[in-house]
Amino acid sequence: MMLCHKCKKEIDVPKTVGRKDTCPMCQADLRCCRNCRHYDPKYYNQCRESQAERVIDKERANFCDYFKFKDNASEGTAKDDKDFTRKKLDDLFK
Repeated sequence: MMLCHKCKKEIDVPKTVGRKDTCPMCQADLRCCRNCRHYDPKYYNQCRESQAERVIDKERANFCDYFKFKDNASEGTAKDDKDFTRKKLDDLFK
């Protein structure tokens, strides 16, 4: 199960998400940057995939060849990332 970026409800995502697929709850586009595993606001163009073309509206459907629906279950929060980084640094100096 995956989460819709807009309504945050669990949805059953098909194996391949088409450009016209929408969330059954809120009708938001599913094949958009905000649902992609490469989406990260901290990166240039908000995308970790350096080969991807720039997309202006991150919440609208697009034709990106690198789109992969993000796995929300394994996705950490910013606090988890910070804690992980701090632990790695602490381990270096033990």
